[in-house]
Parts: sequence; C-alpha cells; structure tokens
Amino acid sequence: HWGPHGPALLASIVEGLLRHLGLHRYGINLVSHDYGDTVAQELLHRYEHNRTGSILIKSLCLSNGGFAPLANAERFLPLPQVLKDGGLLAPIITRLMNFFFFSRGLGAVFGPYTQPSQAEYWDMWAAVRTNDGHLVVDSILQYINQRKKHRERWVGALKATSVPLHLIYGPLDPVNPHPEFLQLYKKVLPASTVSVLDDHISHYPQLEDPTGFLNAYLSFIDSF
Repeated sequence: HWGPHGPALLASIVEGLLRHLGLHRYGINLVSHDYGDTVAQELLHRYEHNRTGSILIKSLCLSNGGFAPLANAERFLPLPQVLKDGGLLAPIITRLMNFFFFSRGLGAVFGPYTQPSQAEYWDMWAAVRTNDGHLVVDSILQYINQRKKHRERWVGALKATSVPLHLIYGPLDPVNPHPEFLQLYKKVLPASTVSVLDDHISHYPQLEDPTGFLNAYLSFIDSF
C-alpha cells in the first residue's frame, strides 16, 4: 500500500467503508480536497481498470490540492518541504510541533479575511494530536513524493476517464498559485469544468467560502 499512510491504503479504506455501508453497488459522487485529491485519483484508477472491490464513480469534484500531473505548479511552505523530504530533522520537528507553530503554518494557507477563529484552530490541533497524530505528519506527507512516482497511474486515470470532472478552486492558494496552477490544470484536463471562487479565497475553499463552494458543486451536479 506504498507506506502506512499512503493513498493506496486510504483508497482501500474508502472502498471498505462503502462496502460496510452497503453503498458499493451505487454510483458515488466523489468530492475531494488536498490529500483527498490524490486518494480520489487512486479510486478513479481502480474504477477505470475494474479492480475487484472498486467503487462505482458517478462524478469527481476536486478542490485545492496537489495533482499528479500538476506537481510542477506547486509551491511548498518551508515546514511541509522539510517534512515531506523525510530527512533526519523530520521526526525531531514533529515532536517539537506545538499549537503556536501549527496555527501559524495553517493560517498561511487561509485567506486574509477567512482566517479560522482561535477555537477552530484549537479544534483542528486537538484532531491532529489525537492518538499522537502529529508524530506521523512526516509519514503522511510522503504522498507528495508518491505523486511523482505514480504520475502515469494517476494522470492516466484523470485524462482517460469519461466520468464528469470538476475543480472548485480558491485562487489565493500559495500552494497551488494562480494563474500557473489553473493554466496547467486546464491544459492537462481540458474536459474538466472549473469554478473559481472569489479572489481572497485560498487553500481551504470549503471552509473559507462554504456557500460559494456548495453553489459551485450543485451547479456541477446539475450539469449532467
């Protein structure tokens, strides 16, 4: 499964959950974000190749995140850069990570008018700390390197699929910068439709502009 926190393992967990819920026989409208975009690409690859246990994908809506074909359009903030490289510093940094550094780092990928409240930061930090989750952040971020290794697998799934594709994009995202990211996305996936939210929306559009995100998604769903 390409590591203990890799996209393949998470895709298998999604498939198992849908089987458990009895939804594996139904067409699924997938919505994904960030790391979930990579997991969704793995699910799409399995669906397109009729893999045993694969889910039936009716549509796929991506949002701000890294895509295998678009790695060249990404920019990494200093801390994720060090952690994804998995060097000697990575386990030290994860142990030293605290609320201050976590909230500062997360705030850098929210827009200036859509910053989380202190209570929301604490909720997110509590979620990350559950079962010592902060100690495996460097392991989780290895998916960034896997995107390059498995580029053909995931690019091929997106380019070859007949499943309706859509992207909801916050253009102020420092990780997926505008306009380079969007230009490359449209070049690689010309069949995909795109919704660009307001100029001040950044990396977390579903949190920063939930109404705009929902309206964009419903317009996509109503289009096929």
